Amino acid sequence: MKFVIVGYGRVGKRTSRILREEDHDVVVVDNDHDRAKRARDDGYDVVEGDGQDEGVLEDAGIDSADAIGALTPDLNVNFAACMVGKHHGARTVLRIDEDYREDIYEKYASDVDEVVYPERLGAAGAKTAMLGGDFNVLADITEALRFSVFTVDANSSLVGERLVNVDLPEDARVYAHGAADDPLTIPLPTVELAAGDRVAVVVDQDAVDAVRETFRAEA
Repeated sequence: MKFVIVGYGRVGKRTSRILREEDHDVVVVDNDHDRAKRARDDGYDVVEGDGQDEGVLEDAGIDSADAIGALTPDLNVNFAACMVGKHHGARTVLRIDEDYREDIYEKYASDVDEVVYPERLGAAGAKTAMLGGDFNVLADITEALRFSVFTVDANSSLVGERLVNVDLPEDARVYAHGAADDPLTIPLPTVELAAGDRVAVVVDQDAVDAVRETFRAEA
């Protein structure tokens, strides 16, 4: 599959690496000369230019891309890039930061295929959204980390709570969510937890018990 990644910062770089490790074709777009050079040095095809410019994205091959990941810190650039991608028939994945209001999430979520907020989901989440499948990625997990799926107890204080507000250890990352009988997928920030929901978390092994208790805690 072919992917266009707009932005070769922290998130874009890691997402590109994960995609390439799985033998996908990746073209990087960035308007910063130093970041573009780093991407070239890392072995990627690079188009240096503004990611919200249709001509630049056409040079990157958006017309034949399976998906575009707009992963810069600039929401306006990301949204414009996704709209170009949508026009060319590509799957669109929009990075958005956690400090935006709920109405902003909802506004942009209705226009793109997936919204990712890397501070919670990480690059593996962005990669999975671009592929459009159920969550099945264990990328970037080291020996010190553990991938675990926790179930929300019926008497948990988290029932009715938005997933984005769940208080987890600093290094823990939510990667996916699913209702009791549904597959695990990347959640939007507005998802509210219900009894029986499953939440996939990558967490330090020493903190697994604490996270488990978070989902079991009584109201």
